[in-house]
Amino acid sequence: MRFLRSLTASAAALLIAQPALAQAKPDLDPAVWLVKDADTTIYLFGTVHALDGKGDWFNDEVKASFDASQELVLEIITPEDPAAVAPLVKKHGIDTSGKTLTSKLSPKHQAIMAERLKTLGMPANALDMFRPFFAAMTLTVIDMQAMGIDPNSGAEKVLTKAAKDRKITIGEVESMEQQMMMLNALDEKEQVRLLEKTLEESTEAKETLGKMIAAWGKGDAEGVASVLNETSKESPALYKLLLTDRNKAWAEWVDNRLDKPGTVFMAVGAGHLAGPDSVQRFLKDRGIASSRISAPAN
Repeated sequence: MRFLRSLTASAAALLIAQPALAQAKPDLDPAVWLVKDADTTIYLFGTVHALDGKGDWFNDEVKASFDASQELVLEIITPEDPAAVAPLVKKHGIDTSGKTLTSKLSPKHQAIMAERLKTLGMPANALDMFRPFFAAMTLTVIDMQAMGIDPNSGAEKVLTKAAKDRKITIGEVESMEQQMMMLNALDEKEQVRLLEKTLEESTEAKETLGKMIAAWGKGDAEGVASVLNETSKESPALYKLLLTDRNKAWAEWVDNRLDKPGTVFMAVGAGHLAGPDSVQRFLKDRGIASSRISAPAN
């Protein structure tokens, strides 16, 4: 589902990708917002968790804002060791009820799943041990790999390396385990619905993600939001869980962080900084103004 591709950093953390070849890259200009008071500055940057590495986005106002910051705050800090993910999968992604994943799907979606796995050289029951949300994440990762999407080119990887090079603090507003727990907390019927939509959207995944990345690269927040709007109609519960509730919580985080002096570069999924339920909207509800940066920041 497009929400997993755009909003859940944990999906990108599961990718095993090859390094991208060096090449000339066109300039991209993703959006940056500014929140500040007398002694605190917070830059809000919307990321794409995994990219194809074909565009140069870490420049201009993004780079200037990052360079001015003393702290990087990410959506999640991705474990450097892939082995660290395995216990989380075992704890939250494996279904111990004894009921197979296939048996939870409609006959139509059982057939789609079997055909999808067959094209990958896998048996129809290959994902039967998993909970529906994790199977959806797994298929999302497979789609992203097929599109040449590389988490090592994703914004978080680039920003993390730059922060380590500068030896500045790196923090997170969530954790990978929290994201898995959040998805697993969904009612099973809603999880199955998520998986079924993921199966249905697999053929159009490249086009959908391509549109979102193109809008992101142009700094078109409304374009990013339009790609996500369909999810609010398809699944209000998922939209509330993955977007609205988290944006409220992150606006509260920004509000609290303003009480401490310093300059922070906060990088979260671009979908959280776009549309009617954005972090900026909930900041406004708290009486906190945010402004779009359209030129290199000092």
